[in-house]
Amino acid sequence: MNKDNIIILNLSEFDVENVGDDISDIISDFTCTLNKDVESFLHNNAIEFTRKKQSVTYLVLSGESAQLLGYFSLTIKPITITIDVNTSISNTMRKKIERVSKFDEESHSYTLAAYLIAQLGKNFSENVDILIDGSDLLNLAVEKIKEAQNIVGGLAVFLEAEDNEKLLEFYKSKNGFVEFGSRMSESSSEPHKLIQMIKLLK
Repeated sequence: MNKDNIIILNLSEFDVENVGDDISDIISDFTCTLNKDVESFLHNNAIEFTRKKQSVTYLVLSGESAQLLGYFSLTIKPITITIDVNTSISNTMRKKIERVSKFDEESHSYTLAAYLIAQLGKNFSENVDILIDGSDLLNLAVEKIKEAQNIVGGLAVFLEAEDNEKLLEFYKSKNGFVEFGSRMSESSSEPHKLIQMIKLLK
């Protein structure tokens, strides 16, 4: 991916109380056939969540055609990582987590603040999904997080993904995330299991 051909629009830099037709048109063009929750969030919640500072959404556009290639939403949340025989957390990662967390001896768990990639999705409208790789989109999100890290610190980034073998392989093997837990979704659609994964930033 040539980053010179990518435009990233931060919705918080616009008047989210009165988003103009141009931004609304860009958002309405987004289709995600693989995950309707990702599509629904951008259409129905992204602007409101940005206005309330619950998260900030970034639109990723082609610098050549101005087509919406995808988007990601970022925020900060506390996470709890329990260390037991089933954990995938290595001793090296655990030692790094200890520096920025609070340990609970009773539950044998660490609680820490982390950057959350709350949403991540490519636009499948008119086959524009072929213009950007999923790893490239993920890396753009991580780069934005690193900008915040350089200002305020922080070590961990995490996300939650569908319990899908191919998707989990994408995050784990291709992009270095490690599974640390799971939870049931709270979406308006059918409740389903989400796998929680973490990656430590340098």
